Amino acid sequence: MNTQRAHPGRPRLVPATTTATPHDQVLHAAARLFVTKGFAATSTREIAEKVGIRQASLYYHFAGKDEILAELLQRSVRPTVDKVEQIERLAASETHETALYVLASVDVHTLAEAPHNIGVLATLPDVTSSGAYDAFRSTRAELADAYGRLAAQVAGPGIADGPEPRHLGEMLMHLVEVVTSLRGIGVTIDHATADAIASTCLRACGISDDRIATAATSAARLVGRLPDMP
Repeated sequence: MNTQRAHPGRPRLVPATTTATPHDQVLHAAARLFVTKGFAATSTREIAEKVGIRQASLYYHFAGKDEILAELLQRSVRPTVDKVEQIERLAASETHETALYVLASVDVHTLAEAPHNIGVLATLPDVTSSGAYDAFRSTRAELADAYGRLAAQVAGPGIADGPEPRHLGEMLMHLVEVVTSLRGIGVTIDHATADAIASTCLRACGISDDRIATAATSAARLVGRLPDMP
């Protein structure tokens, strides 16, 4: 009779009963390490150990650390970009202010739900200098264009004659990206906070408070019709 006992496996980051796939378990472990330790300081061995798999098994899911980072960066912006066309279509019968409010609300949701506050990765020097950042930069530019396109249609006097639409879009994106800073200090991004950020975006375009209130009411109805939104 074989009396050998199987060696116990490494403790897993996510219990075996979870619905998360091994692919997502690697992403979550990497996200936590990249945010707390930094991208350059984290090895694939550490990521594998966090998940509870062999380092060789990690390469079954990802070619390397850069590929993991690239997907994490996309998860902080791609969910919003993928909804832009639908937002513009849903808001076609509404005001342009409503469309911009919805876009900002969706973007806040994307950053608020991103695991381990991965939105902060895009601000780290060792990330922005990596090859993985290039695809993210392109996707982020798509989002800036969408913000700028909508903002140019609602901007008040003086603002409309100021920054180019793309630059105005970048400014609004920076307003929304305060979400990562708030999460970093432990602030919960609830509906009231999300509404305050979206309202600030419209206010920065010179929109009056009464028109912002109308846009907020319409946006609340439209947001619920978008996929993966509460």
